[in-house]
Amino acid sequence: MKKTAISLMVVILAFTNFTIAQDSQTDNGSKWQFRLRGIAVTPDESADIQTIGGDVSISTAVVPEFDITYFFNENWSLELILATTKHDVEAVQTAAGNIDLGHVWLLPPTLTGQYHFTGGDFVPYLGAGLNLTLFYGVDEGPTADDVDYDTSVGYALQGGFDYMLNDKWFLNLDVKKLFLSTDATIDATTALGATVGADVDINPWIIGVGVGVKL
Repeated sequence: MKKTAISLMVVILAFTNFTIAQDSQTDNGSKWQFRLRGIAVTPDESADIQTIGGDVSISTAVVPEFDITYFFNENWSLELILATTKHDVEAVQTAAGNIDLGHVWLLPPTLTGQYHFTGGDFVPYLGAGLNLTLFYGVDEGPTADDVDYDTSVGYALQGGFDYMLNDKWFLNLDVKKLFLSTDATIDATTALGATVGADVDINPWIIGVGVGVKL
């Protein structure tokens, strides 16, 4: 997984160097774009839980998101997506019943390369890239003594469109799919007499609507 992620990053960086070289021959200035979106993060979750079996349930979060886009030319760009979300977590249908695992905060900076289809006020785009997810602010809930989540590196796919209101301001609709998984360790020694490991796939859909500006 890590080797594949590194290879994809190398491809993105090579593409970036190429487009910068191309852009330097055709454009004398850079183009920056900033968006502020409201996003709904809906996990498409599943888990392989050791010892006690069962599955996982992870709540949807609605939060603001900020992103920064740099255009190498009219069509190609790189976008950095910044947001943080809080999710309630529960192990369900286990041998010990449903177990409240409290909540966890996710910080998932995501970098995507994008192609924009230009030619009018309606500007659709497609993107793909990498996601790094950090887990913090863990509340283990009433049953577990501690819950630990491993940092994750995964892929991201993206599609959406900008609708230009004028030369500077625009509206945006964006949909992303993150392929995100983590190894979780639940210390439930007090309640269950065991420490339980789990492979958790979060794989959220992220749907956002917002406004942006070109500078």
